[in-house]
Amino acid sequence: MADPQFSIQAEKLSKHFGHFTAVNEITFNVVKGEIFGFLGANGAGKTTAMRMLCGLSKPSSGKALIAGFDVYKNTEDIKRNIGYMSQKFSLYEDLTVLENIRFYGGIYGLSNEQLKNKSEQLITRLGLQQEAKKLVSSLPLGWKQKLSFSVAVLHEPQIVFLDEPTGGVDPVTRRQFWNLIYEASARGITIFVTTHYMDEAEYCNRISIMVDGKIEALDTPANLKQRFNVPSMDDVFYQLARGAQRTDN
Repeated sequence: MADPQFSIQAEKLSKHFGHFTAVNEITFNVVKGEIFGFLGANGAGKTTAMRMLCGLSKPSSGKALIAGFDVYKNTEDIKRNIGYMSQKFSLYEDLTVLENIRFYGGIYGLSNEQLKNKSEQLITRLGLQQEAKKLVSSLPLGWKQKLSFSVAVLHEPQIVFLDEPTGGVDPVTRRQFWNLIYEASARGITIFVTTHYMDEAEYCNRISIMVDGKIEALDTPANLKQRFNVPSMDDVFYQLARGAQRTDN
């Protein structure tokens, strides 16, 4: 049953590929408007879990509600109520900045008037007035990432899923990108973000850490550092990974 305080509810959610278990009975809730970090090493199951939550991949077992919609029965409703930004740049390089905004706005179902107003607002907010009619391929990577995020929340979705959104950009641009995340969260949009930058975990309200398909820790960054008696999230992650290796051996 959907709980109105949560944007995401997952219970024993699993995904199997033959005999391989990519996601192993993960259970967690994400509060509306929360910035929720989903951490783990490459191969830990983060992207597979995110694809299930976005309605892009059917779970093998378990339950999940996204914005109140069932991941088995209501995948189209889920897609209409979320935004998504993949770790690979997701806009069209051979279209202009303005054409990309209008194209995706149309997909999201915005009216012509909404498209006009939101396009102008977005371009002004990002300071892209001089670049609006230039091809996206001409923009630096950091600007592409910020534009991609802004387009993902153009329709004011209930949740936006970000898969490694700051990979490959410089620290200053990463910080600017996180300012956009804070602004979206302040408007009530729930942020679900995967990252391998442990310092970015500090920017989240809560984080979960996946190891070998399982959630091994879930709490605020401060509480996790206190629990493991370490000064940084890098140390928390290292201890969890080392503990998993000992278990495997």
